[in-house]
Amino acid sequence: MLRKILFSSLCFLAIAANGQTTYTPTPENLKSREWFQNARFGLFIHWGVYSTLADGEWVMNNKGIDKKTYEKLPAFFNPINYNPKEWVAMAKAAGMKYITITSKHHDGFAMFDSKLTDWDIVDRTPYRKDVLKMLAEECRKEGIKLFFYHSQLDWFQENYFPLGRTGQTSGRPAGGDWYKYLDFMDGQLTELLTNYGEIGGIWFDGFWDKKDADWRLEKTYKLIHGLQPASLIANNHHLAPIPGEDFQAFEKDLPGHNTTGFSGDSKVGELPLETCETMNNAWGFNLLDKQFKSTKTLIQYLVKAAGYNSNFLLNVGPMPDGRIQPEFVSTLKEMGKWMEKNGETIYGTRGGPVPPKNWGVTTYKDNKVYLHLLKAEDSNLLIPDFGKKVKSISLFSTGVKLKFKQDSFGITIIVPKEVIDETDTILVIEI
Repeated sequence: MLRKILFSSLCFLAIAANGQTTYTPTPENLKSREWFQNARFGLFIHWGVYSTLADGEWVMNNKGIDKKTYEKLPAFFNPINYNPKEWVAMAKAAGMKYITITSKHHDGFAMFDSKLTDWDIVDRTPYRKDVLKMLAEECRKEGIKLFFYHSQLDWFQENYFPLGRTGQTSGRPAGGDWYKYLDFMDGQLTELLTNYGEIGGIWFDGFWDKKDADWRLEKTYKLIHGLQPASLIANNHHLAPIPGEDFQAFEKDLPGHNTTGFSGDSKVGELPLETCETMNNAWGFNLLDKQFKSTKTLIQYLVKAAGYNSNFLLNVGPMPDGRIQPEFVSTLKEMGKWMEKNGETIYGTRGGPVPPKNWGVTTYKDNKVYLHLLKAEDSNLLIPDFGKKVKSISLFSTGVKLKFKQDSFGITIIVPKEVIDETDTILVIEI
């Protein structure tokens, strides 16, 4: 009997640690997942009162700013040049199909009209408008899906206790009710999922701050799927997917890679995939960060992501007045021109039959394999045979047929130097 009790207890603890039991996605949810995989390209937006200090979204923690001092910031946040129509038009012109915006970052400040706290844009700033409601309405008009980034970590709320690895200098009292904080978080999520129309999904972040805490994920995930069954959930916890999640997020890394150190335990699962990256080095507005990535670099990252069967969520950090840096706008415009010509090889595709190589990646759709040659090393390109009879190989840009040979060594393709595109030479392999 004692052995049975111990076994039951261990099972209970294992389930509690994971925070989940089982999860069966609804038909609406599965349909959303398919849409998401087909979309391939989205816009990430990090925007909040931290932008007034022009030093990134982690400035409260990084500069050791206490809560009382930080509360002065909203008085300076007055985004009179915010124009959601321009934002959405910019995203559409770039070829993006969805937008994910910060509803609340780690500083706890809500960028929407929350009735559960006055620590929000409507109650604390001279602007006094709900920027998320305005953006949701514009996205709906233009057929862009809207997702909300929502921080589980909170440096402001006193019930976020005990403190995690960050926010140690916030000056909050050494006490609080953790489950009241989780109730508060679920309450704000309920506001977001009932007051802003149909939402594409919730993108969580901050679990890693207290990874051993009881985050009560099963209850929160059930709440979200109950309010909007088609909504997708992702959690940037840097772990393998947990039941209840609908796509797997990778921060500043391609799936299966760990160059940043964030993805140590993030083994690639069976869910749809997404990788996110910045256009310079910062997520939130940083005046001094001029390390802008080139259009070529970002296009190649988008292509690589598709080759890894992943979406690409590319970030901008708007300025405190509501405008987006001209450097970002210019690059996104250039990416949009490329997508106008080559989007067929990205949208609606899946990671191709040839695994990513030094030379590039493949994507596929129906009876076509798109070979993206990102680094041409030789006129003779040898790729592994992938078990299908090749009918023809041509340049995507012109339709010109290329010579090739398929034999026991693989598929050898002759790619003349004069047709090489420095960003991406795309070949169409018909099977």
